[in-house]
Amino acid sequence: MIDNILFDLDGTLTDPKEGITRCIQFAIEEFDVEIPHADQLTWCIGPPLKESFSKILNTTDANLIKDALSKYRERFVEKGMFENLIYPEVLESLRMIKASGFKVFLATSKPQIYAKQILDHFDLSQFFNTIYGSKLNGSMVDKSELIAHILKSKSISPGRTLMVGDRVYDIIGGKKNGVMTAAVTYGYGSQEEIDSSEPDFIFDAFSDLLPILEIPSPAY
Repeated sequence: MIDNILFDLDGTLTDPKEGITRCIQFAIEEFDVEIPHADQLTWCIGPPLKESFSKILNTTDANLIKDALSKYRERFVEKGMFENLIYPEVLESLRMIKASGFKVFLATSKPQIYAKQILDHFDLSQFFNTIYGSKLNGSMVDKSELIAHILKSKSISPGRTLMVGDRVYDIIGGKKNGVMTAAVTYGYGSQEEIDSSEPDFIFDAFSDLLPILEIPSPAY
């Protein structure tokens, strides 16, 4: 039986492509690299940004990566976080999940301070018991570490918990902590990535989660 649900944010609840890719392009303008097209940067949606900038800039120099991350956040705080779209069926499905008595938590690698503002912007905060994310200093960015922290902080039973996300990091993070896992196919994880991570459930639409929770699906 599932009592607790952990949701990823980017690629699961909202589509952040425009904001994230524009902020990355802005961040690397001052570096001696070719600026990729937005469609060439979608792989950056999900993994920790430090790892993405390391690959984009082809460097392990911590200072260069820190500079890029600082520039990224400069634009992200100003407007990038709101260049974002809520996926279909998310609002009503979350309303039904919360009304059915489930405990709902956000589990995102995005800094918690930004995640809270995004959920507030889309009027989604009301459906979450607690919003969890990484810290600006880089801690809790690993999804396995974050999920472990949530389980411990809330005294949640792993066997009664489901992690829902779109990338391999979500599924592996859940499996390492003994929770059930679900992958959505409309996000930024490829079908190969999803299949190889072997989640317990795979959903093509957000509302497909409702039958697993024994909640009647609404007519959209």
